[in-house]
Amino acid sequence: MKIAATAAQPDISSDIDPRFGRSPYFIIVDSETMEFEVIDNSSAGAVSGAGVQAAQFIANKGVNLILTGSCGPNAFQTFQAAGVEIITGVSGPIKQAIQQYKSGNLNQTAQSNVPSHFGMGRGWGMGRGMGRGMRQGLGFTPFDQQAGAFPGEINPTQLTSEQELNYLKQQAENLKNQIENISKRIEELEKKDKE
Repeated sequence: MKIAATAAQPDISSDIDPRFGRSPYFIIVDSETMEFEVIDNSSAGAVSGAGVQAAQFIANKGVNLILTGSCGPNAFQTFQAAGVEIITGVSGPIKQAIQQYKSGNLNQTAQSNVPSHFGMGRGWGMGRGMGRGMRQGLGFTPFDQQAGAFPGEINPTQLTSEQELNYLKQQAENLKNQIENISKRIEELEKKDKE
């Protein structure tokens, strides 16, 4: 079985990146041999449609399953149409996540778990920089007072209590993963500076 995972770093020992469409890398793994291929996500910097472009690319690679932290509705529909199984809410090292799946501890996701444009940030950008994550090219995104949210985001007050709780838990997990990735990168840079 071919399993793809979003990756924060270009290695199978990397943590799963919480964003699907804006993940910097994809790791495609043969679940039997654990041989893997690293692919740069050329869609990560797309102005729009990053999730759909990435989903089409991954589906065309013959992948049977995608492991990721989050997947928006358009990418989710693309995977469903291609017959690719999706598991969201996954975090931690890719190898560990694959073992969890093989052990039956991860279940297929029934619907997207974040709104469209989730990985774009609110103008301050995350990840590898170089302008990625910046909306409208201005470094900020206006808050939509009427909708009570930034464009393309969920207004938690329009959700049921259970939906809001799940949404907030996912947001907390994504933030935790981002903080871990930032901390790791800081350590790497500090080590490099000392050498």
